[in-house]
Amino acid sequence: MKTLVIEDEIPAARRLSKMVTAARPAANILDTLDSVEGAVRWLRTFPMPDLIFMDIQIADGLSFDIFKQVDITAPVVFTTAFDQYAVQAFKVSAVDYLLKPIDPKDLEIALQKFDNQRFKHNKLDIEALSSLLKKDAFKDRFLVKSGQQLLFLLATEIAFFRSSDGLTQAYTFGGKKYFVENTLEELEQLLNPREFFRISRSLTVRLNAIQKIHPHLNGRLKLELNPTTTEEIFVSRERSGEFKTWLGG
Repeated sequence: MKTLVIEDEIPAARRLSKMVTAARPAANILDTLDSVEGAVRWLRTFPMPDLIFMDIQIADGLSFDIFKQVDITAPVVFTTAFDQYAVQAFKVSAVDYLLKPIDPKDLEIALQKFDNQRFKHNKLDIEALSSLLKKDAFKDRFLVKSGQQLLFLLATEIAFFRSSDGLTQAYTFGGKKYFVENTLEELEQLLNPREFFRISRSLTVRLNAIQKIHPHLNGRLKLELNPTTTEEIFVSRERSGEFKTWLGG
């Protein structure tokens, strides 16, 4: 099984390649590519592989753009961190998918479909998929109140969100805090799940706000964040396993 991996995060590409070869020892990972430009060049140069694993958002754009430049006849398994709404589009378009972080059981199901030749080779409606993806794009800014003024707060400025007494506050890397209208439940659907993780009922943290991680009692994890907090921050026992998987990409 000659396989091509298109993924712009090196750790994720390595992990997926290892998972594929572990599940199918005879699999031959031909190459790993991290951009639309590189993928197009490779596919125009070499014979079509037997199977392609393709991340949706890669270094220089959306992987859908590859289909606009190359006639891809191989089955494609999309890997995606997008929520279930977007994932449904891939089902409708007869494309298999793996939701990140990739579960080995889901990978095995996808490989079994390939083994049994149950992939449908319908031509992908790239425009429809691209449109839906843009419609469900993640929230990148919030309108907040500062004194008597309104200002917009970029998601990249936010270190974590805290919920208390039914109110949600965004804490910035600069040490400021602002009330936002969304609940943590709503934010789980609005924020990029590759960047933010809800560690407990009351706290959602950004990946690059995590400074240190310490094992703690009863299977919990203790976090040190930037900016620092006066109280101790814990990942709940119920979420610790999923949190570790998330950290690994």
